[in-house]
Amino acid sequence: MLSIIGIILSLLMMMYFAYKGVSILLLAPALALFAVLLSGDISQLFGVYTQIFMSGLGSYVMKYFPLFLFGAVFGKLMEDSGSAQSIARSLVKKLNGNNALLAVVLTCSILTYGGVSLFVVGFAIFPIAAAIFRTAHIPKRLIPGAISLGSLSFTMTALPGTPAIQNMIPMPFFGTNAFAAPGLGVIGSVVMFVAGYGWLNYRVRKARVAAERYGNDDDTPEKNSHSQEEIRLPALWQALLPIFLVIACNYVLGNVIPLMNTEYLSEARYGQTKLNNVLGLWAIIGALVISCLSIIVLNWPRWKNLTDTLNKGTVGALLPIFNTASEVGYGAVIASLAAFSVISNFLLNMSAGNVLISESIVISMLVGSTGSASGGLSIALNMMGDHFLQLADASGIAPELLHRVAAMASGGLDTLPHNGAVISLLAICGLTHKRAYLDIFMVTLLGGLLGLVVVIILGSLFGAF
Repeated sequence: MLSIIGIILSLLMMMYFAYKGVSILLLAPALALFAVLLSGDISQLFGVYTQIFMSGLGSYVMKYFPLFLFGAVFGKLMEDSGSAQSIARSLVKKLNGNNALLAVVLTCSILTYGGVSLFVVGFAIFPIAAAIFRTAHIPKRLIPGAISLGSLSFTMTALPGTPAIQNMIPMPFFGTNAFAAPGLGVIGSVVMFVAGYGWLNYRVRKARVAAERYGNDDDTPEKNSHSQEEIRLPALWQALLPIFLVIACNYVLGNVIPLMNTEYLSEARYGQTKLNNVLGLWAIIGALVISCLSIIVLNWPRWKNLTDTLNKGTVGALLPIFNTASEVGYGAVIASLAAFSVISNFLLNMSAGNVLISESIVISMLVGSTGSASGGLSIALNMMGDHFLQLADASGIAPELLHRVAAMASGGLDTLPHNGAVISLLAICGLTHKRAYLDIFMVTLLGGLLGLVVVIILGSLFGAF
């Protein structure tokens, strides 16, 4: 009993201290060992830390570091080349001030679907969103909700082919690719978009009835570093081409690589693995590399210091992957405790025998506790991915459906108030949780859960499509 309490307490403390800003690099091992301590295995603390926690952390870094690396470099190249700004300005200009809300949401969607991280999107879009929201007399407090809908919801977890890490993590566990269950992914995306956009429109109408405008009371200086250099921004086609290449090359490589001779993967030095276990990762890595090269070539005259851009992109990958890997190490320790089997059985029995519901419950609980979609998803699949796959095989459920449900489940409870992306976005916008969190909650958490429910129902009735 004390061991179960230790696990629950460690999860609650993870949520609390992450919200308070304590580094997950320190928090994850400390709370993992705290759970071990309450389980009574005091003599095993050192062994748990070096052999279980660090092994879990290391295996995650080994598997996913290329995705974080090239994803971060891609985002930095898009930012420094002016491509992100070009897409934002062009879309805003075409939609004009009467569609200010839609302009911000679609711009964020295009950028994140193309592989640009939320942090780049936030910094690039906020000054533009602030300007058009002010012109359209829309309160500033709605900007985080609009950015979240475009970057933290359907383009992160549901839309087929998205290079977001949440869509990549399930691939090696289920032998799938980024386009798993495309029909269901599109339906889920539509549900999430409609629900989130409907909520934001409701909030805009309510603000107008109350005669609430952008206002001076919550204004902060908004800088636009490209305002004096707009003429140097790349053309829209140049900015969009690398995004198109990420999606297209991912699909093409996923079909071309199996035509190659990959029998060597069965050798011991390659881990005696199968192509299906690495195909999805290989395809997206290749797509990101090609897209990074295309940005460099297309914007060759614009680079002031390409080496600096590449270096900053590389360094920018380190903290995110080690944060997530630390959470995976934490999960590995929790999974090794005897009491975890009691908790996992309890969660599985809540599903009434439906593995899709079991999977979504376990992942939702863990992403909510850790405040990280990628961290919670990684913990869940490392602990129970094989079990989910076995249950799915026994029930005749396709791995592609498991993949899509897992990815979408990671995008619900992850945006609780202690989520790092939420905190960063509010800081970029100069707003507090009190003023702006409700809209983030509605468009990501409730909209995400609604989309997940629809996909589970359709998948249970008709299978993967």
